[in-house]
Amino acid sequence: MAALTATTPTRTGTASPGAAVAASDTIAVAILGSIGAILEILNGNAGTDNMTISDASTTPTGAPAAANAPSLVTATNKAFLVTPRMADPITGLVTVTHSVTATVTYKLYPLG
Repeated sequence: MAALTATTPTRTGTASPGAAVAASDTIAVAILGSIGAILEILNGNAGTDNMTISDASTTPTGAPAAANAPSLVTATNKAFLVTPRMADPITGLVTVTHSVTATVTYKLYPLG
């Protein structure tokens, strides 16, 4: 399990080459702040990356929220909003898992 690190954009620009994912990564609630972060996953792999993004929040009726389970086909990228409410209240982490890791990278941008 690897802790994802964030790139904080600046007015003059910040280099953001992306970093390799692991089979299971975490995002600390400290990175998410009060608003959250944008997590972009880029799939350069020859196969589909079946992901899961944990969600410890609850629905308006109080039921547990379902984890987000997107798929990224070859040579695509997707951006996801990750909010502080999604973090596990005990560990303070959001967990992101991947079915493939070779040539799959991420970029993480805190929103505030």
